[in-house]
Amino acid sequence: MYSLLLALIYLAFISLGLPDSLLGSGWPVMHAELGVPVSYMGVVSMVISCGTIVSSLLSDKLTRKLGTGGVTAASVLLTVLGLFGFSVSTKFWMLLAFAVPYGLGAGAIDAALNNYVALHYKARHMSWLHCFWGVGTIVSPFVMSWALTHRTWNDGYRAVALMQLCIAALLLVTLPVWKKAGGTAPEEKRRSVGVRGALKIKGVPYLLAGFFGYCAAEATAMQWASTYFVAVKGLPTEDAAGLAALFYIGITAGRFVSGFAADRLGDRKMIRLGTGVLFCGIAALALPIHSHTAAIAAFVVMGLGCAPIYPCIIHSTPANFGAESSGAIIGIQMAGAYVGSTFAPPLFGLLGSALGFSILPAYILVFAVFMIAMTELTFRMAEKNRSDTGP
Repeated sequence: MYSLLLALIYLAFISLGLPDSLLGSGWPVMHAELGVPVSYMGVVSMVISCGTIVSSLLSDKLTRKLGTGGVTAASVLLTVLGLFGFSVSTKFWMLLAFAVPYGLGAGAIDAALNNYVALHYKARHMSWLHCFWGVGTIVSPFVMSWALTHRTWNDGYRAVALMQLCIAALLLVTLPVWKKAGGTAPEEKRRSVGVRGALKIKGVPYLLAGFFGYCAAEATAMQWASTYFVAVKGLPTEDAAGLAALFYIGITAGRFVSGFAADRLGDRKMIRLGTGVLFCGIAALALPIHSHTAAIAAFVVMGLGCAPIYPCIIHSTPANFGAESSGAIIGIQMAGAYVGSTFAPPLFGLLGSALGFSILPAYILVFAVFMIAMTELTFRMAEKNRSDTGP
C-alpha cells in the first residue's frame, strides 16, 4: 500500500507539470492568431498564478477538511476544466476566463502534496517527486510542437486535457488508498498555526523572499525559452516550441540524479550546488554567439542547476520551522512562489519588447542572486531559532 500511494503521488505531480509548459511553448503562434501583442502572455500567466495563490493559501484548511487525496483529485479536475476551456478558446478574453480554474487547480495540490512528502518521506523522494513534475513539463512542449505542425494550438491543449482527465479518473477511483495507507494523516489532525501565525515565525519572511526569487527565475526561463529562440536566435516557431522542452529536460534529469545525493549531502548543500550550476548556465546563455547551439546547452544546464533548489527548500521547511507549522508555511511558500511566477515573466515581456529579448540571462541572474542570498539567511535564522530554544 505504501508503494501504491507513492506511485499515486508521483502520478499527481506528472499531472501538475503537464499544463505548466503549454503556454510558453504555444505562445509564439497563439498571440498571433488571437491578435494580441507577444507580451500578453504575461497577462494570462498572471491570471493563472492569481488563482494558484488563492488556492495555495487555502490549501492547509482544505487538506484538513478533504484530506490530501481529496484535494489532489479535486485539483486535477479543475485543471481539466481549464485545459478544455483553452482548447475551445478563439478570443483572448476566453483564455483569461478559463485561466481561473486552470490556476485554482494547481495551488492546493502543490502545497498539499509537498507538505505530505516533506513530513513523511526522505529528501530523495522530494527530489524524485519534482522529477515527475518535470516529466509532465517535458511531454507538453512536444505535444504542442506536434499540434502546431499538424493541427492547431487548440488541439495541443485538448490532447493534454484528455491526459489530465485520465489521471483525474484514476485518482478518484483510488481515493480509498489514502485512508488504507495510514488513516488520517498527522498533518490533517494537528492544530495549524495558520497563515498569520506562520508569518510571525522568525526566518519565514526570508524563506518566502528566497522562494519568490527562485520561482521568478524558473518561471521566466520556462515561459520565454520558446520566444527567446524565435526572437534572438531566429528559429521557426515550430522548432522553438520543441526547444522549449530543453529547460524541462535539464530540470527533470537533474532531479532524478539529485535524488541519489540529497540524503547524503543535505538540503542546504544541494541548494548551493544547484545555484552554482545555474550560474554556469546563465553565463553560457549570455555568450555573444549567434548560433543557437550554445543556447541549447545553456537551457539544459540552467535546468540542471534549478533541479535541486525547489524540492530542497520545501523539504527543509519542517526541519527549519517545525512539523506543526509546515502545512501553513508551505502553503504560503506556494503563494510566494506564484507571486514570483505571476509578476516576473510579464515584467520580462515588457522589458524584452522594449530592450530586446537578449536580456533574458541578465534578468534571470538578478533573481538567482536574490534567491541564494535569502535562502542562506533562512537557514542561518533557523539555526539561531533552534539554538535559542534548545536545552
